Amino acid sequence: MDANIQSHFVNLRGQDADSRQASYRHLMAVTDAPVDWAADVWDGLLALLKEGDNHQRAIAAQLLSNLAKSEPKRLLKDLDKVMVVTKDEKFVTARHSLQALWRAAVADDALRAAVVDRLSKRFRECSTEKNGTLIRYDILEVFRKTYDVVKDEALKQLALTLIESEDDLKYRKKYAGLWKDLVTKTRAAKV
Repeated sequence: MDANIQSHFVNLRGQDADSRQASYRHLMAVTDAPVDWAADVWDGLLALLKEGDNHQRAIAAQLLSNLAKSEPKRLLKDLDKVMVVTKDEKFVTARHSLQALWRAAVADDALRAAVVDRLSKRFRECSTEKNGTLIRYDILEVFRKTYDVVKDEALKQLALTLIESEDDLKYRKKYAGLWKDLVTKTRAAKV
């Protein structure tokens, strides 16, 4: 890992919000492709999930999800540590962490199965939480973004089943909007 990348990781722990945000954006762009230094920063990011402030926890979760391209087996082993942040006390931190999981889900079949399993359970359990409808929406959006990359029909069917399980018609319609174009194509093909 070069000195420039190292300095960006140092900035993530800093208190200057502007440099932290600039480093986050840079590191997310760099990790859009596999990198050979993921193992070098992995433990530091796991520590940041616990020790960091709410911004740092969200950044660590998002970077770990993005680093799944480089270390899918390692993220599979540490997925529960990332999942903890999806229930963070700061809701915006939880949402950002949850919304990034599609990046992990598209990296590897086993990782996708684990992410989908955990998020399916979360979808069923979160209805009584304060922001349950937003969490459900985010989960279905993670599934849609994953589907758009991997075209897994089983994932699409799971998402549609979860949408149908919503009792409130207003929210069922909102959730279905994420999949509307695919549902319309499926209906047209059956006619």
